Amino acid sequence: MTRGWSRLRHPIVIAGFCLAFGLALAHQAGLRLNTTRSIPLGFYRMSTEPIATGAYVLWCPPERPEFDLAKERGYIGVGFCPGGYGNMMKKVVASDHDIVSVTDEGVTINGTLLPASQPSEADSMGRPLPRFRITDHVLAPTELVLMSDTNGRSFDARYFGPVHRMHIQSLIHPVWTWE
Repeated sequence: MTRGWSRLRHPIVIAGFCLAFGLALAHQAGLRLNTTRSIPLGFYRMSTEPIATGAYVLWCPPERPEFDLAKERGYIGVGFCPGGYGNMMKKVVASDHDIVSVTDEGVTINGTLLPASQPSEADSMGRPLPRFRITDHVLAPTELVLMSDTNGRSFDARYFGPVHRMHIQSLIHPVWTWE
């Protein structure tokens, strides 16, 4: 039995090394894997194109109490962003000079209520969620509103409000997605 394991161990080590090397090369080439429900699952390519409404972005959350809570509860991962937060991926739903309201009814951009944008009072475990509310806020050129376009229960702008453009690491384009 031990002899069989030693025969198998060598190919497993080689396959593991090749997989790790391939993933490192893909990361270096700007490919990112999204495994959350904030945007479609799949592979995305980083881009230096300008950030615009409707684009997907990779970003680091700012160091704020609502993100500390999100990390503690597992809404966002642990990672290399300031505060020990993991990167997040969201869709830009509003930018420069858009008029934004976040109310108990949902998120309104330039007078249009976004579908499935009503904030929840509590998470799936019954714990209260942070409350962010604002009415008729005109976004500064440095502000973005980031939300999920695939998950009505996502931890997004409904709970933390606009973020500064300096937190965006890259625009990302879908390469291969599934759901």
